[in-house]
Amino acid sequence: MKPAIILLTIIFISCTARRMPLAGNGVQGKEAALAGKKAYQQYCDKCHPGGEAGLGPALNNNPAPGFLKRFQVRHGLGAMPAFDASVVSPEDLDHIMAYLKAKRREPALPR
Repeated sequence: MKPAIILLTIIFISCTARRMPLAGNGVQGKEAALAGKKAYQQYCDKCHPGGEAGLGPALNNNPAPGFLKRFQVRHGLGAMPAFDASVVSPEDLDHIMAYLKAKRREPALPR
């Protein structure tokens, strides 16, 4: 019963979530994505190299909404450890999310 309540809560929140502007020092758009790339390389690239599968699953094609990705970063899931605000600052997390969003918009490169 408890998993069903959690699932329904997540669905409800995702349906009512508002898009929030990036917090922090006002870095927007391309600059946020560039700052996010640096933060991603520092915290995420070891397990998700280049956004592809490694020790963790691929992030480039992950359709999960941003709030769910943020929740997973903060609380961990499975083999992924939790990264609290003392490790990954809220500003760095905002930038990482901007980077992942920008990366999803890039056209796939031919192999």
